[in-house]
Amino acid sequence: MSHPSRAWTLLLLAWLAPALALAQADFPSRAIKIIVPLAPGGTADILPRIIGEKLSIRFGQVARAKPDGYTLLASAAGPLVINPSLYPSLSYDPAAFAPVTIMASLPYVLVVNPRLPVSSIAELVAYAKANPDKLNYAAPGGGSQTQLAVEWLKILSATKMTFVPYKGAVPAVADLVAGHVDLMFDNFGNSLQHIRAGRLRALAIANEQRLAEFPDLPIMAETYPGFVATSWFALLAPPKTPAVIVDRLWLAAAEALRMPDVEARLRGLGAAPGGSTPAATAAFLRQETERWSRVIAQANIKPE
Repeated sequence: MSHPSRAWTLLLLAWLAPALALAQADFPSRAIKIIVPLAPGGTADILPRIIGEKLSIRFGQVARAKPDGYTLLASAAGPLVINPSLYPSLSYDPAAFAPVTIMASLPYVLVVNPRLPVSSIAELVAYAKANPDKLNYAAPGGGSQTQLAVEWLKILSATKMTFVPYKGAVPAVADLVAGHVDLMFDNFGNSLQHIRAGRLRALAIANEQRLAEFPDLPIMAETYPGFVATSWFALLAPPKTPAVIVDRLWLAAAEALRMPDVEARLRGLGAAPGGSTPAATAAFLRQETERWSRVIAQANIKPE
């Protein structure tokens, strides 16, 4: 995981523009820009585009405005709830942002290469204990949620496994399918095609409850209560954004997320539409920060 300071410095400089001087009653009268401090092309990049399209329709003047208006942030967990525990200093304060909503979430699934002689969490733990440090697990970079999820499993099960870092989830999954590594947590939507084709075996999903579409797939919490790990994408406003503006953005985003075409597009990505209130989003971010900070400390995770 690369250090995010440069991307966030640019982001904060962008927020020094006089967007908040705009009269609240006129909001929005300038273009709404959504910055994504992550690599393009992934779900984190696609979601803001979907929401942005609907905001342009919801706020008619935005579509015709100059691109120098309000700036919002769309981010996954890394910059918001993981980096503060990984890096001794950051060029931004994640807690200072004004949460708008969680746009969508995707559960992580624990998958293994089918050649591994295990078909459940209990069998995986027994195998790992019988073969300490012989199981190799893949994850995209040090400090990623998927690495932390395996480290959390190791802590709870008192097992030892070897971390093999990758530059992204795609090459990690490719090596897992090829048998070069044994297991990993992956975005359920990404792995589903391989699970259905028999190229990967799903042991459990790290969701709060079983998925209606896959009722036979256990959840991690059935073995380890409280074990929840999801990939989510939050929409946030600049620090000190007036609550009336945050609420208006939330109402518009929530409305967009309820639209049938938007829900269909998100379901196609394997994502569950969000729409949480600003207060609920703030509480969720605090919960996630506490969850992953404990894992980082207990597993002594260091950034690469």
